[in-house]
Amino acid sequence: MKNLLLPLILLFTVSISAQTKVGGMVVDEFDNPVAFANVIFKNSFEGTITNDDGRFYMESDKTHDALLISFIGYEDLEIPLTSRVTYNMKVVLKESTQQLKEVVVISGKQSKKNNPAVEILKKIWAKKRQNGIRKFKQYAYDKYEKVEFDLNTIDSALMQRKIFKGLEFVFQDLDTSRITGKTYLPIFLNETFSKVHGDNILNEEKEQILGNKNSGFDNNQAIIAFVDDLYQDYDIYNNYLKFFDKSFTSPLSRTGIDTYNYALRDSAYIDNKWCYNIVYYPRRKNELTFKGDFWVNDSTFAIKNINLEVTKSANINWVKEIYIEQEFDVVNDSVFLLKRDYMLSDFSFQKKEKSRGVYGKRTTVYNNYVFDEEKPKEFYRKDRNPFDPSVMNQDSVFWARNRLEELNKDEKGIYQLLDTLKTVPKFKSYYNLVSILASGYVEIDKWNMDIGSVYDVFGFNDAEGPRIRLGARTYFGENDPWRLEGYMAYGFSDKKFKHGISGKFLLDKQSRLIVSGGHRRDIEQLGVSLTATNDVLGRSIASSAVLTVGANNRLTNINLSAFGLEIEPITNVRFRLGSTFRTLRSALPEDFSLDYIDPDTDTVASETKQLDVSTVVIYTPGKRTIGYGVERRDINDTYSTILLNYTRGIEGPWGSDFNYNKLQFSYSQPWQIGGFGRLYSTIELGKTFGDVPLSLLNVIPGNQTLFTTYGTFANMDFYEFVSDTYAAVHLEHNFNGRLFSRIPLLRKLNLREIVGLRGVWGELSDSNIALNAPTNIPLISPDERIYYEYSVGIGNIFKIFRIDFNFRGNYLDRPNARPFAVTGTFGFSF
Repeated sequence: MKNLLLPLILLFTVSISAQTKVGGMVVDEFDNPVAFANVIFKNSFEGTITNDDGRFYMESDKTHDALLISFIGYEDLEIPLTSRVTYNMKVVLKESTQQLKEVVVISGKQSKKNNPAVEILKKIWAKKRQNGIRKFKQYAYDKYEKVEFDLNTIDSALMQRKIFKGLEFVFQDLDTSRITGKTYLPIFLNETFSKVHGDNILNEEKEQILGNKNSGFDNNQAIIAFVDDLYQDYDIYNNYLKFFDKSFTSPLSRTGIDTYNYALRDSAYIDNKWCYNIVYYPRRKNELTFKGDFWVNDSTFAIKNINLEVTKSANINWVKEIYIEQEFDVVNDSVFLLKRDYMLSDFSFQKKEKSRGVYGKRTTVYNNYVFDEEKPKEFYRKDRNPFDPSVMNQDSVFWARNRLEELNKDEKGIYQLLDTLKTVPKFKSYYNLVSILASGYVEIDKWNMDIGSVYDVFGFNDAEGPRIRLGARTYFGENDPWRLEGYMAYGFSDKKFKHGISGKFLLDKQSRLIVSGGHRRDIEQLGVSLTATNDVLGRSIASSAVLTVGANNRLTNINLSAFGLEIEPITNVRFRLGSTFRTLRSALPEDFSLDYIDPDTDTVASETKQLDVSTVVIYTPGKRTIGYGVERRDINDTYSTILLNYTRGIEGPWGSDFNYNKLQFSYSQPWQIGGFGRLYSTIELGKTFGDVPLSLLNVIPGNQTLFTTYGTFANMDFYEFVSDTYAAVHLEHNFNGRLFSRIPLLRKLNLREIVGLRGVWGELSDSNIALNAPTNIPLISPDERIYYEYSVGIGNIFKIFRIDFNFRGNYLDRPNARPFAVTGTFGFSF
């Protein structure tokens, strides 16, 4: 999803006027940068704070004639502004000879005791559940959201590059950001209008999207989903704020006094309410923190406005700056409601001052609050698809009536210029290339087909040797009610063709009734997941891994036919009823045996034919999706997943060999552990009733590849343990650099520490052992004691690589047991 930043780099132009612009650097008398110094326009509430290098930039729609600069322990400084634009200022602060008059403070790190700012903070904690929409039983409001992406740091060298030859017209009108002072070129604009209803008693909230419009990419839900995932809602009163998969400590958090320095800077009337101004900045570098200030009312202790800027040293990738402003409206003496929320993110490969990147700007305006109008519980549970055709095609009258903040003339021009760009062949070529990299598919519009995935073209395993694969799928649009997909593959060692084809059809949009079916004949590494569902075209990485540990020869020839029905009568509750018929035999019989004693003839059989009927219930509370076609996109990853699967094996039809019953359960949950990172947890339970051959038993998922794969056991070989009854747990915690940030030599590397613990217990009945007759696979289950492994990993190496050191805890006396293993993975993450 995050790869979709790439298609947004090539598009369009804008201009925003400002009356006063200032920028420069604040230093002390020894020419050292002064970080977190306060910079404010005189006689105003418009201000900012210098970054880690002492730099600042600020602009205002008003004309100002002086700038006030201050920092605790230094004398305040007033600088006259003689022109509308003043850049490259160098401000020297002198050490103060006396303490500030109004507040007793300590220079540098602030005291937690006898600090008036901390005393005010405690009152904010006490009142936070009594402010805003939380004061009422029910609430509703209108919400208008505008998201814009801009290519920033535009200069003559960039304009003259060959990539922009023929596209020079997009640079006709450039301006500077009011936050960073950099030139920028708008490339994408998305607008959404919605109605939000909530119930504080039921703890339910529902957002009904009534209109959505985006520049040049109508109906492109990949981009819309990316935007929704990138800019999820947040509440500054929460202890932790989640941005870009990271959990930042809020300056209003109860743990804030251990994370931030606070100082009371000023007090004044704002909208006829007396408010205090508190400045905050982090106590330590490299943690996920902010710097900024906020104004808080002196009686309700509700926030009137706040700004948050992520510190430059924060351990986050590809994001150079994050700046947030929130403004609250005074309704009466005790109610302050969120009025406007602005967020700017500067995405860049580097954090250097002059490096180029992409701005992501979100502006959200709230209005028409209504309280204590009760809705039935069913109202919140009933799903309204947020992007049906009527939502995507609202007319100009709708937008003129529902825009809570008017577009300026340059934002209006984005739609016109994007339409022009789409007609330029060179731009279309760039866009198509980046789309291939992002999706993995080559689009052939005239055939309504995609070729791919390009990432699956080459593979290797012991049975096939080098392998090539070519696939295709139908694609008329994001919301196709049906989709066909297939592939052909060829192995150069076994000299055999393989294939797979599947189709799915959405019969009813309201209940999401889907019928699906398909067929696959291929070579597969079975046993890499305990509770995997039957995906006709699914293929594990272990089946084509180029590099493996030990002999990776326990592969299976699979001939699979499947048919299924799926329905979602309640949001996030899915029911599946399906049937499969499989023929399974070893792909390398001389190395890996799937033989068993045929109970009817008492002879050895090497092939299993099996008809199964299964019923699956999947519950994903909190999951958010987008789209109304047969395939939808997830736009969050914070939800839990509960799966219950019952499988009935039927003997007889089409030569099916066995009667049995299998029951499986799994529960996966991500946990945000405050500022200490994220814990992923999974519990799996299962039992097979009846006697079945090895090919139908539960294989404990080993991992002989060099890739770190959650849910597998890195020190266990494929088929090392098998069972008919099992219980497994997987725990993995990513501290996101919380520990390394406290080690001086490691702090600047922005590494992240990951620890893991996984264990499994299982048993295998005597009758199942007697049924099977493999000549080279010992049928062992971890029934004596729980098999366990633990791991310590280092992530974010060069921002893209993670390495894990895995240790086997027991069963070390097993033949070829691997007490230690090193695995790794590549990936782009914030």
